[in-house]
Amino acid sequence: MALGGIDLNLLVILQALLEEGNVTRAGVRLGMPQPAVSNALARLRRHYRDRLLIRAGNGYELTPLARSLLPSAQEATRLIGLTFSPRQADQPSVGGRVFTICLSDYSMTVLGGPLLRRVHELAPEATIQLRLATGELTDSDRRLLGYDLLVAPPRLQSTGQPEVLVRDRMVYVADPANPRLRDGRLTIDDLAALPHAAPRLPDPGSDPATLALLQRGISPNVLFTTAGWLPLVFLIAGTDLVGAVPERLARRVSAAAGVALIDPPFGPVDFVEAAWWHPLHATDMGLTWLRGVVTEVAESFGHAPVLPEQRRAAEAT
Repeated sequence: MALGGIDLNLLVILQALLEEGNVTRAGVRLGMPQPAVSNALARLRRHYRDRLLIRAGNGYELTPLARSLLPSAQEATRLIGLTFSPRQADQPSVGGRVFTICLSDYSMTVLGGPLLRRVHELAPEATIQLRLATGELTDSDRRLLGYDLLVAPPRLQSTGQPEVLVRDRMVYVADPANPRLRDGRLTIDDLAALPHAAPRLPDPGSDPATLALLQRGISPNVLFTTAGWLPLVFLIAGTDLVGAVPERLARRVSAAAGVALIDPPFGPVDFVEAAWWHPLHATDMGLTWLRGVVTEVAESFGHAPVLPEQRRAAEAT
């Protein structure tokens, strides 16, 4: 197919080359032999008068022009696909689509179940694939393109403008028999003296409780680290460790983990999860619908419940 003398078959190859950043992987993805992809790349280079992919060590990197072409190539192929779809006239906006959402372990635990149920209620034919977020998966716009939505702490994703989705607060968890736990309370001195467990986050700034301690001149003695918030809770029981986790997650699993929830002695500490999507997805009506459903589910949680110690303090004033 040609338009204005340009072979539009090159568009699909261009998109694969720019997304994969590699001739061999683009060929595998398209089911084309490498010589054919190399030949298409040569034609694209002549058309744009730019190398598009340049050698960098054992791989390739995109030229500035290639990076600027990626969003328009993706949008063009999406629109062409919609135009020639035989079901375009009668297919619902979400129909049997497969949505892929990348979530932190907090959002996987708190949002995952309610979100799957709500999507099934509204669009039974749609499928939701949930993926666990890691630093490696969220460190660039190009990787973000592999997901319809990313939900994680704001500082986990360094690019784009996040939309605040969930607000929670941090609480400490400890074994109920911890010798420093008195009347359900821990003091600042207790937190300075006790050993800590903490999540191993890509950015230390994503842990608001640790930041709150550092601002008060306390460097927590972290003896154990975990891959996220959820396993930290199950590490505490039967030890003298303490750890700070978001409250909704802690409440979900505290009984099973055998831990007590303690209000921070230095006052409330907010925990925020935000949503990102690639700018290319901004015009996709199906993804706009999905973001609305995610926001609806998040807003249904309302405010986090008040801890007993907070309730007693409020009644005393």
